[in-house]
Formats: sequence, C-alpha cells, structure tokens
Amino acid sequence: MSRYAGHVQIVTTAHEGEKRGVTITAACSVSDNPGMVLACVNASNPKNAIFEKSGRFALNTLAADQIDLANAFSGRDPSLTSEERFAMGNWQELVTGAPVLKDALAAFDCRLVEFKVMATHMVLIGEVMGVSFGEHKPALLYMDRGYCTL
Repeated sequence: MSRYAGHVQIVTTAHEGEKRGVTITAACSVSDNPGMVLACVNASNPKNAIFEKSGRFALNTLAADQIDLANAFSGRDPSLTSEERFAMGNWQELVTGAPVLKDALAAFDCRLVEFKVMATHMVLIGEVMGVSFGEHKPALLYMDRGYCTL
C-alpha cells in the first residue's frame, strides 16, 4: 500500500467539548448529488470512537505547505495534546460544529450517514452540509512513506 499515492487530509470532529483530528490518506468523493465523501480512520485507536459518537466530521484537504499540520495530527509525536495540535491551525465551524481548517485547500463539513468497521479501519460516509475553499495551491500527497506534491 505504500506505493498507493494518496492526498493528505485531516479528518476532524467534536463531541461534548472534546475535539479529535487525525491525518489520513484514505478518503474520496462518493457522490456529487447529494454531495457525499468517505474517510477511513484506524479502528484500533479507542480515541477514534468519537467519530461515530459525534455523528459529524470534517474532511480537510492539506496543501503542500501544511506538512507540519499533517505531522502534528498523524500521531508521530504522542506528546502533543489535542489542544496543542488544534492550536497549530486556524479553525472555524460551518454547519455541523466539526472543526474546519480555514486555509485547507478544500474542507467538507459532513453529517455522518454511514459508519462501518472494515478490517482494521472505520469507514465514515458523510453527507456534505458545508464547504470551504482556501487559496489554490499544490496539494500535499503521501507515497512511498513520504510526502510529495505535484
């Protein structure tokens, strides 16, 4: 799977005063009418249960100059708290209350419509309730266990 290039995104949610964000590459568009997206997060991390509990998530597409954010939300530095990770970005809320990165290339604010555990991952399917676009820049990709761009 390391040869499978993926766009780097941070999937976020909030529930009962707690925020969660995770760097992922397993995400895609499902439908354009209605707008729906799919995101996958690791099922072995108990902190990721919040995505189902909250019933909402935002999919934030990162630009090539946002590697620091990608690393912060990847869990590579376990000493960073959720608050410290979110302090690194400029966040807003659109419709659902999930944290949306203001300068993401594109951010999709979603209502969770389907949740399923498949092998090692939780599959989240969301109906897009709000969209935000940042500045048009090169996208951040991940391939061969490293970041790259087009």
